[in-house]
Amino acid sequence: MTSKFKQLISIIIPTYNHADFLGKALKSVLSQTYNNWEAIVIDNHSTDETYDVLRKFNDPRFKFLKINNNGVLAKSRNLGIKEAKGEWIAFLDSDDWWKVNKLEFCLNEINEKVDLVYHDLEVVHKSKSLFRKKNYKGRKLKKPILKDLLISTIKYGNPIGQSSVLVRKSILQKIGGMNEDKSLVGSEDYNTWLRVSEITDQFKYLNKNLGSILIHDKNVSNKDMSIPQRRALLDFMDLLNKQQKINLEVKLRYMSASYKILDNKYNDAKKDFIFVIKNGFLHLKLRSLLKIFLMIFK
Repeated sequence: MTSKFKQLISIIIPTYNHADFLGKALKSVLSQTYNNWEAIVIDNHSTDETYDVLRKFNDPRFKFLKINNNGVLAKSRNLGIKEAKGEWIAFLDSDDWWKVNKLEFCLNEINEKVDLVYHDLEVVHKSKSLFRKKNYKGRKLKKPILKDLLISTIKYGNPIGQSSVLVRKSILQKIGGMNEDKSLVGSEDYNTWLRVSEITDQFKYLNKNLGSILIHDKNVSNKDMSIPQRRALLDFMDLLNKQQKINLEVKLRYMSASYKILDNKYNDAKKDFIFVIKNGFLHLKLRSLLKIFLMIFK
């Protein structure tokens, strides 16, 4: 095997109208203590100052491509994977950034028994609040990885942040890249980790914060995220027992109801919250009761 300190890492960075954020992402790549990398930026024909930002990065390790992805980020990432020359693929969203030792630290943890590495990320909010999530905390998954990734995620959420992942290109090729189904947009990363875990259990979690995710107006989803979540899990439902399927339905109904409130569909939201109250975990029951109360007095 090639010495891990000589391996080329291909960094995939899709972007669209993120001129305000892209420079910070690219600077964090340029500042890496490990320097055997290539960064492939795939621009979805941005209409802002993205090109002006890209022109400032004339390092030959940067490669700039254009695509029309029709709102499907998986298409941009798949183009990057196709063009990548490295044995390892790292994903970085254009509004996120890494600590300077991210690649070096991950590479130090890689051996022949590791196919995918992931770690914690700091969550940075553009608007300040005391009650917002401060960290994207991962967790060590138990083997079989697929089963744990399915079951524990129902209760705790996806532990694998997109911008934390370093994965073998050969593994992504074996699964045919990311699924480009438009109904998956928003959950295509989770679906990818599930599909990867079908062919390898060699996942490694690093309990260390090695990057940051920025939450801002341009990346706040304006759709019912229970729909792509349901689609992401569709091919794996046979692995769940009856109670696990109920727990999943509770989670999806809660997500859907929370969106319906924003869409002023209060009656539909109330029906979903009642389902959660009847079948959900205590914390979701309490949250659902509170949201119904707030709807009544709105």
